Amino acid sequence: MSNNKAIFGKIVLHAIGILVASIALFPLLWMAIAGFKAKTEVLSTPFRFFPERWLVGNYISILQDSMFLKSMIITFGGAVLFAALSLAINASAAYVFARLEFRFKRVLWVYVIMTMFIPGMAILVTSFIVVTKLQMLDTLAVLVLPGVASAGHMFFIRQFYLNIPLALEEAALIDGAGRFKIFTHIFLPMSYPVFVIVGIGSYLGYWNSFVWPTMTITNVNLFQIMQYLATFRSERGTEMGMLMAGSSLAAVPTIVLFLIFQKYIIRGIKISGLK
Repeated sequence: MSNNKAIFGKIVLHAIGILVASIALFPLLWMAIAGFKAKTEVLSTPFRFFPERWLVGNYISILQDSMFLKSMIITFGGAVLFAALSLAINASAAYVFARLEFRFKRVLWVYVIMTMFIPGMAILVTSFIVVTKLQMLDTLAVLVLPGVASAGHMFFIRQFYLNIPLALEEAALIDGAGRFKIFTHIFLPMSYPVFVIVGIGSYLGYWNSFVWPTMTITNVNLFQIMQYLATFRSERGTEMGMLMAGSSLAAVPTIVLFLIFQKYIIRGIKISGLK
């Protein structure tokens, strides 16, 4: 009897999982299929999930557009650089706040945490004024540098570092290791699961950014992928089929990233839930 209940429980859990996954994946699946529709059929009424006639022209046209490929490459390179710098800076700051003692440490940490409660939109204008005076407009630096330091990521990594046994650090200090060597040889190798979470979060934040690139980038050679896709709603407002095709292809790098790191993402989530 207990075995039947266990089997029934597993079936229910699997059914719920399939239902949730179907709901979550439905928009992505519809977007990919809509890329095969004619431009007048994407938003036609009554709603049709599948196209009346499958057209591959939208995907062919978008792949033949050099601007699309350039935007994908530039955005991917910028996202990787942003994620790498985010890990380096936030991990270093997290180690300092977790392990080192210095004057005004608590005050500085409270100041850092307070920035988590300031909406990004609230400082857009002031941030734009700063980067303008620094002559950073229309450069890759204006997309990467302003958002590298993140209080949320510092807090997340710091909580992980606080749970690393202090005995490891004390043993290294006795052996003559400096703080930098302890950080690079002890803390960094143990940080892989939490780094995956922070790195992917930083990557996605950069990849999906639209407002800030639109404000700071006017050079078409530096257009980010979201800026490029926005042209289908303004300059090419009727080409909804190509917009769906481009959006589907733009989602591929992120999907591949999740497939590669999925087990580390799950491990990082488990670790964060135990802290």
